[in-house]
Amino acid sequence: MSRFLKNPFGIRFKLVFLSSFLLVIPWLGYQYILEMEEYLRRGQEQTVLGTARALATALNERPELFDEGSYGPARQSDDLYVYPVFYPLSLDDDTLVDWQDYQRYELSYGKDDTIGTLLNPHSPFARYYHYDDSLNFKLLVGEYNRSLYAYLKVVDDHVVYRSEESLSIHRNDFLQISLVTQEGELKRYVISPRGPEFIYAYAVGEDLRDLASLSHEEGISGQWYEVPGGYEVELRLPLTMLGDQLGFAVYDVDDEVEREVSSVVATSDVNDRERLGSLRRPTPEIDRIVEGMGHTNSRIQVVDRAGRILLSVGDIQSATGLVLSEQAYQERVNKYWLFIEDNVLHPLYYRILTKPSNDFIDELYAGGTIEGQHIASALGGAPQTQFRTLEDTQTRILEAAHPILADGEVLGAVIVDQNMNGIRTFRNQALETLFNTILGVMVIISFGLFAFASRISGRIRDLRNQAESIIDDNGRLRNTIVASRNSDEIGDLSRSFSNIVERLGQYTNYLENMSSRLSHELRTPVTVVRSSLENLGLVAHGKESEIYIQRAEEGINRLNLILTNMSEATRLEQMLQTSEKERMDLAKVINGCVEGYRLAYPDFELVADIEGPVMIEGVPEYIAQLMDKLIANAVEFSYEGKPISIFCRAIRDQGVVRVSNYGPFLPEEMKGRLFDSMISVRPQEKQRQPHLGIGLHIARLVTEFHHGQIRAENLRDAEGVAITLAIPLLDE
Repeated sequence: MSRFLKNPFGIRFKLVFLSSFLLVIPWLGYQYILEMEEYLRRGQEQTVLGTARALATALNERPELFDEGSYGPARQSDDLYVYPVFYPLSLDDDTLVDWQDYQRYELSYGKDDTIGTLLNPHSPFARYYHYDDSLNFKLLVGEYNRSLYAYLKVVDDHVVYRSEESLSIHRNDFLQISLVTQEGELKRYVISPRGPEFIYAYAVGEDLRDLASLSHEEGISGQWYEVPGGYEVELRLPLTMLGDQLGFAVYDVDDEVEREVSSVVATSDVNDRERLGSLRRPTPEIDRIVEGMGHTNSRIQVVDRAGRILLSVGDIQSATGLVLSEQAYQERVNKYWLFIEDNVLHPLYYRILTKPSNDFIDELYAGGTIEGQHIASALGGAPQTQFRTLEDTQTRILEAAHPILADGEVLGAVIVDQNMNGIRTFRNQALETLFNTILGVMVIISFGLFAFASRISGRIRDLRNQAESIIDDNGRLRNTIVASRNSDEIGDLSRSFSNIVERLGQYTNYLENMSSRLSHELRTPVTVVRSSLENLGLVAHGKESEIYIQRAEEGINRLNLILTNMSEATRLEQMLQTSEKERMDLAKVINGCVEGYRLAYPDFELVADIEGPVMIEGVPEYIAQLMDKLIANAVEFSYEGKPISIFCRAIRDQGVVRVSNYGPFLPEEMKGRLFDSMISVRPQEKQRQPHLGIGLHIARLVTEFHHGQIRAENLRDAEGVAITLAIPLLDE
């Protein structure tokens, strides 16, 4: 019954479950850090707006800085910025070292800037056939002393130069320059070298393959020199050649045999005047003012009233607003702890947290003009901030715009942008520190609670084991409970159990010895009555007195048998404690017993199936006494005319004895109690002599003395009962 009521959740589980409610602490800490993040976000918002306000104040009341005559129409990303250069540039030193102060402004062009041309076999689909970065370049354009300077750093995995004897300029790697003159005419120029050399430019027509249209252009000068992984081109042309549009295109030829153009990467469509990029030359004064604000860890842009970008300083990817150094943090942390953090904790944390990434592109400002609600508000005269989320990376951008005024009129706006990765990184670091601390505390508390629960459950389990070992399989008290010295509730329970078991043991001992005492005490009056009846039989000779004397003697004999049975089990237990075993053949002993039973029970058929030898270690007299009980029990319950079977053989490592009889089945409720003391299944009307249920109990005592097992079961193929005895064989 207890197995159905057993609770599957022990004390340890319950304590650990209750300790799980401590997880509310990290949740509260998480909420607190989120509130901190919100406060930091608002603070950063005010800081960014303050930066925009300060820069706008420096540009206020200076309308000459926003002369729209200096700018042509905007052309998205096809437009080229011309940065002012404040010293002469050398074109023949084979390096770009004199550009080092301006190289941060260079722009990159690659596979996304591929165009189709007449020289490309896949010209309508060139963008889709060019998948890699085998051809790309970086470009920077500057202005000094009324001349336009530019350099291109080209990455080309295979540079093919023009053949010495070739007149064609399109069957090798070359650079095309397209521009619109001040008169509005589209001009094309090609630089097609025969190797690293000074530039020799050709003016060309619409078809680069038309040799008749080639003519030398002396206004374009510079140098083409080869570098590892490609080549660099540094050139100069007078501003008098230029109008307001300019574009560069790099043509790539990889096969020196076929010499077909494989791809073309350009700043804009150099063969279409309508799609050719515009030249945009920011005012140098604005550049100097903005450059002084370039240390705010922000991206700063100045736009005019049309939304055109006049100047841009800073990179939005690195404009985090906060500078977080991890070096000092990592130096004071154990390297093993760092390993656990990187390989165990961080992968777990960042299933929940969002890890900021600077690998994103802000396409809103990819063109020459920008727009947005905050910019529209600033150009309307009202400063504004806003947050914007990039869908691909979930990066949040903080944007602030402030108007630039002159005589009450809006000339433009200052835009200051920062990404929120700095605050998010700060939040993640704070959460990591919080989670690490709470995790450590939780582990310590959990181990403490587990140890405490294990201690309690261990003591309870020990008390249970002691309680289960008190009573043996026969229902007798064998041990006692050791009283605990602990002063808690479990100690009190242990002492209470110990007291109860001690008192129960005393009472059980009294009951066990009662039969011996009764047998001893009753034998004296029985002897007196018997002697009196014998004397009476000597003096009385009447028929009636003889009948009464005979009945009295039968009663005395019956009472004497009861006393003998009551003391038999006790005497046998005492004898078993002092008996010594010997090597014996169980089959031989059983066979001798069967021969005697055939004489003792001539009215019953005994069928023996005995095969030996069956060598065991035991006492033959006790085995014979056991068989007496089993045969007497089988004779008692056998149907008339049915045989009694005796089986004895060695099976595996046991000697097996089975006594079977055909008779009534055992009641189901008595199968487990049949070998207990004072248990009998005989009906009262069938008892020809007194039975106290001691016989099979004695059989079990003898079996256990021989380290065996005994069981009773109903026959499957007929109505009857089989009692089976198994005793371990003697090791040879």
